[in-house]
Amino acid sequence: MPDGFSCTRELTGPLATYQEQLGGKLVYDSSQLPAIKALDSLFLQLCEQHANPAEPIKGLYLWGDVGRGKTFLMDLFYHCLPQEGKLRLHFHHFMARIHKALEAHSGQQDPLVIIAKELASECRILCFDEFFVSDIGDAMLLAGLFDCLFKQGVVLVATSNIPIQRLYENGLARHKFLPCIALLQRHTHSLHLDGEQDHRLHLLHTDPHETRIKPRSKYVGISGELDFSTIFTELTKNTPATVIRENSINICHRDIPVIRATDIHSEDSLVWFDFYALCEGPRSQLDYMEIAASFNTVMLSGVPQLGGQVRGWIKARGTEDGIGDNQAASTGERIVSYAVDDDMVRRFISLIDELYEQKASLYLTCDVPLAELYLEGALIFEFRRTYSRLIEMSQYQDPLSSR
Repeated sequence: MPDGFSCTRELTGPLATYQEQLGGKLVYDSSQLPAIKALDSLFLQLCEQHANPAEPIKGLYLWGDVGRGKTFLMDLFYHCLPQEGKLRLHFHHFMARIHKALEAHSGQQDPLVIIAKELASECRILCFDEFFVSDIGDAMLLAGLFDCLFKQGVVLVATSNIPIQRLYENGLARHKFLPCIALLQRHTHSLHLDGEQDHRLHLLHTDPHETRIKPRSKYVGISGELDFSTIFTELTKNTPATVIRENSINICHRDIPVIRATDIHSEDSLVWFDFYALCEGPRSQLDYMEIAASFNTVMLSGVPQLGGQVRGWIKARGTEDGIGDNQAASTGERIVSYAVDDDMVRRFISLIDELYEQKASLYLTCDVPLAELYLEGALIFEFRRTYSRLIEMSQYQDPLSSR
C-alpha cells in the first residue's frame, strides 16, 4: 500500500456525491443505483481497511451497453478517493504502460512480479476504462500480471461492454486466457448496468430531416459540408506560416501524410488528415495515442461509408485456438469472419477512443450521415460505442461561431 494512501470517513463517498448531483445535469436512472451503492460499499471497505489492512477486498467489474454511465460512475468513485494511492487509465493506455515496463525490465527474472510491485507501490486502487482484449500479446500477459497485482493487494475497478466470461471470446489461443478470467471472477464483483437509457443522448434534440447532429458537447463538430480549408485557416490565423506544414508529421518514429498541420505540442496545435492516410495503412493504437496527446484539434476528412458484407477468411494456420471440425481443422487453417473494410473500421474505432479519452477537438466529414456510417460488418457491437461517442462529442453550431 502506498504510504500516502488514507481513505477516511471524513471524505464524501460516491453515493452522497451522486445524490448531490441529481437534479442538475445528472439524469436519474434507477438501473445505476446498484452500481453506485456497490462503489460506495467499496469506498467504505477501503476506509475500514486502512485501519485493518489484513482484511481482503474484492474490486468491481462494471459492464453494460454503451452510454449506461459506467465510466461516469467509476470516475465519480475515483474522484471521491484521496489523491494518493490511486491510478486511473484507459485499458489501452494501461497495456501500453505494461509493454513499456517490460522493455525496461528486459532480461530480468520474473519481470511481471517487478512491474506488479512497482504498480502496487504507486496505487492501492487501480481503475481502468473500456476493458476489451483483442490482442493475443495482451491476452498472454494479463493472467500473470493480475495474479501478481492481486497478491500485492491491489484492488481493481474496471468498466467494459461485455461480461467477464466473454472477454477475448473469439481470440487466438483463448484457452491460455481462461486463467485471467478466473482471477477476475475471484477478485472482483461483476455488476451489470442493464438500463435502457443512453445517457450520451439525453441532451440531444434531433430533427429527422436534418443530417447534422444537434448536441451537447464542446468537443466536436460533425457535418458532411464543413469547409475544412476555411476552418483550418481560421483556426490558425494567429499561427506563423513558418510552423504550418503540408507534407507529413512523424508519429511513433514513422511519417504519416497530412493535408496540413501545425507544429506538434504547439499552442492550439492542429492537424488535418485524410481518412485513408490515418486508417488504411499499418497504424496502431500507439499512433492514435500520440496524435491525441500531441494535437489539441484533429480534422479528419473523407470518411467513407464503412463496413460491408461479412465473409469467412483464412486468417492463420494452427489449431491452438480450438476451432471446430467444420472450420478447416483438418488442414490447420483458422477461419475468421469479417467485412473487407473492417481493419480500417477497427483503426477508426481506436482513433475515436483516443480522441475521446484525451478530450481532443474533432472535425469530421463523412460521405454519408453519421447514423449510416457503419451498418454492416463484424464490428457492429464495437462501433456502437464509437457512434455514441461521436454523438456526445458533436456540436451543431457553426464551428467558427464562437471565435
